[in-house]
Amino acid sequence: MALENILPGKLGFGAAPLGNMFRDIPEDEALATVEAAWNDGIRYYDNAPFYGAGLAELRMGEALAGKPRDQYVISTKVGRIILDDLEDVGARQQGEKAGVFAHGRANRIVNDYGYDATLRSIEDSLKRLRTDHIEIAFVHDLAQDFWGDLWLAKFEEARTGAFRALDRLRDEGTIKAWGLGVNKVEPIELVLGLDESRPGAFLLAGRYTLLDHGRALQRVMPLAADHGASIVVGGPYSSGALVGGPNFEYAPATPEILDRVARIKAIADRHGVSMKAAGLHFSLANPAVAAVIPGASRPGRIAEDRAAFDEIVPASFWQDLRAAGLVDPAAPLPSGS
Repeated sequence: MALENILPGKLGFGAAPLGNMFRDIPEDEALATVEAAWNDGIRYYDNAPFYGAGLAELRMGEALAGKPRDQYVISTKVGRIILDDLEDVGARQQGEKAGVFAHGRANRIVNDYGYDATLRSIEDSLKRLRTDHIEIAFVHDLAQDFWGDLWLAKFEEARTGAFRALDRLRDEGTIKAWGLGVNKVEPIELVLGLDESRPGAFLLAGRYTLLDHGRALQRVMPLAADHGASIVVGGPYSSGALVGGPNFEYAPATPEILDRVARIKAIADRHGVSMKAAGLHFSLANPAVAAVIPGASRPGRIAEDRAAFDEIVPASFWQDLRAAGLVDPAAPLPSGS
């Protein structure tokens, strides 16, 4: 089933911060953030067992308990099993995401893309989220940034395991669609080339933003369009760098990134455009993008995202970005720019 027929709108909620991403978030603050999203009218919520070793799913399950289940959409991810026994959080091997959830739960995380593990992952997520079905399941982090040179072997593990399990769950009605949830474009290219188990839904985090979109634009977006696949853009603010934060893709932003942000902001300021609006509108301008899911850990961030989503951005702003070489010449821009 196409994402456009599942998702209730273009603006969703990314739950990674609810897993204590980068900081220890008080329980009441996390729950209030989800409540703020609900009150704002947001009805698409993305999650993953990886986010704080199940913490984000538990918090979302509590926050949405009692809400009419037919009025919202959940996506979550497979590839990890969360156990009851504990481990040293600092010793986890997590590639480029090492330390991102250092403040999350200490429950042991087992990486497994096998058939049985995928079925168990979904079953466990259903319990944490307090629901009997999940609309979309993404195979999580099946890419180089997490696995390095092992990523192709892990892809093969998922092809013969997770992909087939998710086909079964889709046929049984436990999920409506599945795909990959990754921070790299290569796995999406690879899966779209398969003759079997070809999904139609993808979550691409951090790779189609104002700060980093060239590779996705050249390789993934046209391929997805050719196959009738849709993409949810995660991390539209590039881990906060685009909107003045210190991190870019889970690590301290480099001087080059900070300079690019400053150049974009100078143009945005001249046109009276907020940086959040610039980021959201850019990502959504590509016809392959079904929705964008900024993350939030404070209730006030929800109102900011909604205001940015609704903001009217003049075509002259995009034209000036193009002229300054700050967007790829082939990138679709809003307002017909």
